[in-house]
Amino acid sequence: MPIAKKIDETIAMLKKRLRAEESFDLIYRTMTIGGKGACLFFIDGLVKDEVMEKIMEFFYSAKPEDVTDAHSFVKSSVPYIEVALSDDEDLICTNILSGILVLVVDGFDKAISIDVRTYPQRDSSEPDRDKVIVGSRDGFVETLVANTALIRRRIRNPSLTMKILSVGSLSKTDVVLCYMDDHVDHALLNKLLKKIQDAPVESLTMNQQSLMEAMHRTRWYNPFPKFKYTERPDTAAASVLEGNIVILVDNSPSAVIVPTSIFDIIEEADDYYFPPITGTYLRLSRYLISLFTLVVTPLWLLALQNPQWVPELFQFTVQIEEPVYIPIFWQLILLEIAIDGLRLASLNTPSSLTTALSVIAGIVLSDFAVKSGWFNMQSLLYMAFVSIANYSQPSYELGYALKFLRVLLLVLTLLFHLWGFLAGLVLIFLLMILNKTISGKSYLYPLIPFNGKKLKRKLIRTRLHVKY
Repeated sequence: MPIAKKIDETIAMLKKRLRAEESFDLIYRTMTIGGKGACLFFIDGLVKDEVMEKIMEFFYSAKPEDVTDAHSFVKSSVPYIEVALSDDEDLICTNILSGILVLVVDGFDKAISIDVRTYPQRDSSEPDRDKVIVGSRDGFVETLVANTALIRRRIRNPSLTMKILSVGSLSKTDVVLCYMDDHVDHALLNKLLKKIQDAPVESLTMNQQSLMEAMHRTRWYNPFPKFKYTERPDTAAASVLEGNIVILVDNSPSAVIVPTSIFDIIEEADDYYFPPITGTYLRLSRYLISLFTLVVTPLWLLALQNPQWVPELFQFTVQIEEPVYIPIFWQLILLEIAIDGLRLASLNTPSSLTTALSVIAGIVLSDFAVKSGWFNMQSLLYMAFVSIANYSQPSYELGYALKFLRVLLLVLTLLFHLWGFLAGLVLIFLLMILNKTISGKSYLYPLIPFNGKKLKRKLIRTRLHVKY
């Protein structure tokens, strides 16, 4: 609905729709510009005060002949670059609530939006989630414009496109799709745009997670992550250059990379910051450790059930000398839960007490657990390996997926011994085969369907000879 030319009606409409009298931080300031009544609307704390004061000096110095219509007034008396005109009430209200300074003038059929926003933000420091040994030390923050600037700084090419959308019928959160127009799969891009625009969501309270769940309905029983998350601008920029699409959500320091296979999720920035032979070693080690994370404890349980299958060289693994009162299976399950409990406790423990928590958890509890007969040393050893190995790959989501599947393998091995273990492996493989990316491709591509050239690049870190 277009705004009225009479300023009293426009001010009354905006005050009513924005509930200005009930929100202390929504400021409106009436004034006279060139002999005409005017009013400024803005959110306190989201505008640059110095810039706004400087602009107001030009407003007060405007002459009546400068204030004839909105277009002429902007050209002569608004010395700012990011200025837009709008007569749509909904858009004007959204602009004000987003932190944009909005000016309405008596007799103008359009409101003037001046983008002097400034959001509270932390410094761009290395993220805790995606640390590297070698490489850049900057990371995404919670401000969308700062994040797009970090990508734009790395790709100085006109083909780089930043398409912005507003998502959420209540929150109207800004979402940006970053892609190279001459490299992207346009069919996938159009599919993503439609999914985001049609997302049945009121607000993105959990940022990118809310958006992903609204866009892509997943099967609850399949724990494998469908998307790759990163807080590193260099990783996001490299993905964009490879033809992928990076999704940024305002208020979130994480970028979402699509499409993604399991090989992409396990990749890490260090693979490319080191020479090819070192990068290949790190990558293959990560694949191997992820596999061990999944099967070590179920294999040990299977060996305890069938000690005659264990070679003499490894008989020590099935010889338990300490007297224990809890079966091995329940020891492993309890340790799985206990480790998650310690992890949650560490997140909620003040930094000054983390050392005390480590001492209590690592020494006192483990020693007491063994001496009291609750657990044996081997159970603690294998679970300690599994817990540490979970951090060898950068995706927390994949780490929890491996954890759930490891517990499933333990249950099947307990119930059906060897056949249960083998059936569990087949079931896990089927879950990966049946899992599809948002583009509709196989989760195991380029292994299934097989593409030897691309699979080689996923397994072996080759030289960086890519030209764009």
